[in-house]
Amino acid sequence: MDRRRMTAIGVLVAAAGTAAAVTLPSFAGENPVTRRAAPAASDGVAPEVLDALSRDLSLTRDQAARRLKTERWASGTVAKLRTELGADYGGSWLGADGTTLTVAVADPGQAARVTAAGAVPKPVDRGVAELDAVKTRLDAAGREATPDVAGWYVDVPTNSVVVVAQPGAEAAGRRFAEASGVPAGAVRVRTADEAPRPLFDVRGGDAYFINNAGRCSVGFSVVGGFVTAGHCGRPGDRTTGANRVAQGTFAASSFPGDDWAVVEVNGQWTPQGVVNDFNGGTVPVNGSTEAPVGASVCRSGSTTGTRCGVIQAKNATVNYPEGTVTGLTRTNVCAEPGDSGGAWLSGDQAQGVTSGGSGDCTRGGVTFFQPVNEILQRNNLTLVTAGGQPAPSAPPAGGGSTAPPASTAPATPPAGDAADCTGQVSRTGRIAAGRAQVQPDGRFFRVSGGAQEACVSAPSGARVALELQRFTGAGFRTVARADSTDGVARLTADTPAGAYRYRVVGLAGAGEYTLAFSAR
Repeated sequence: MDRRRMTAIGVLVAAAGTAAAVTLPSFAGENPVTRRAAPAASDGVAPEVLDALSRDLSLTRDQAARRLKTERWASGTVAKLRTELGADYGGSWLGADGTTLTVAVADPGQAARVTAAGAVPKPVDRGVAELDAVKTRLDAAGREATPDVAGWYVDVPTNSVVVVAQPGAEAAGRRFAEASGVPAGAVRVRTADEAPRPLFDVRGGDAYFINNAGRCSVGFSVVGGFVTAGHCGRPGDRTTGANRVAQGTFAASSFPGDDWAVVEVNGQWTPQGVVNDFNGGTVPVNGSTEAPVGASVCRSGSTTGTRCGVIQAKNATVNYPEGTVTGLTRTNVCAEPGDSGGAWLSGDQAQGVTSGGSGDCTRGGVTFFQPVNEILQRNNLTLVTAGGQPAPSAPPAGGGSTAPPASTAPATPPAGDAADCTGQVSRTGRIAAGRAQVQPDGRFFRVSGGAQEACVSAPSGARVALELQRFTGAGFRTVARADSTDGVARLTADTPAGAYRYRVVGLAGAGEYTLAFSAR
């Protein structure tokens, strides 16, 4: 059966904030990152978060504050126990009231260790690594799943992997599980009227536009840009902000399989570690510690604002019409078209970006998010937080090195009079009008200060600009620029010590270029 599409949803975390930021609609000429930040409540919890939790979880503000405090303790305790228990760790979850942390153990002899940490032990047959292995086998057989199978996920409270089938299609779910060859006792089939779909038809509060057409929203700011949903764009797609000012370029994207993307912004945008509260202010993002199953979580989206619920499961696979996405986190938070790519927070900790879901905020529903730590790790990114901008020693977007390695052999210039365009380091790439590339290799390098020299040989018949950018603590800023003349752009700058990178910008034409520069 054909699945209904939920067109994209998007939350814009001000194109400048690396920490999760949920933002309000921008008006012409307004810079979303200059909005006031809401005062923090006690224990660093923003009052807007407490209000949203109170509304959606039927708690008083005091109860919400106590729950968040317990969840912070639980996150640290789980991280410690997971390391200590090793293969015997069977997963963990908070009870429905958010006060009791249960930790499953495959070896009853480890129960005392769990009790000593303040949690409740539960003996189980399988460690979480074994459950993950079962789910991996289901993932490998995913192409055999029919549209009657909505997805599958690891369910640690039942020590099993759950296959979700449409009502009346339990047999299809069982056949899929049997065909994958997984142990029958490790899988259970449940029915639910779910038809997850990625949220493409995006609109946002402070939205960004892709190629001046589709819209999505920023998830979280990272040094040099932001992360969002992969179904929003592909590498090379250009973005503009809600104010229609040129903003950046998709540097990396993965969908299906995963659902994440990285947008690199230009010097006009400053990443900030906040999320829009959809009430005239912002809430801070102070890290990305992963919350356990059962923890409260809030999603910010441009269509439905801030909505809260609890984490139901991790390592979930979803069969979208466009393809299968795995490794998602399942929640009971509602979402609607326009919320895709948006920010998920547990307290003040970034959790992920909105992928897709089923249902709406009138009837309720299920929504999935792509965990943010995977995006950061896979792309060597640094999250921007409200407590202070990361130092250059933390890798800016794309990563970095002390100094890039010199080429093993001089590069042959692809065009005209560029034979003397040589330097300590050289790189080649392809460029086209309206596109830009960061060198070396999408990363940065450090220098001790002094003169920097560089040149780029433009493709035959093309024009390019060469920009030297310095990391300032809030992002990269252009400190020197040169346009090509007679096929070559040359740049010299006297700079202080710091982290730098080059951008080769296509002005006209297309083809292969060679960049050569010093890196002292």
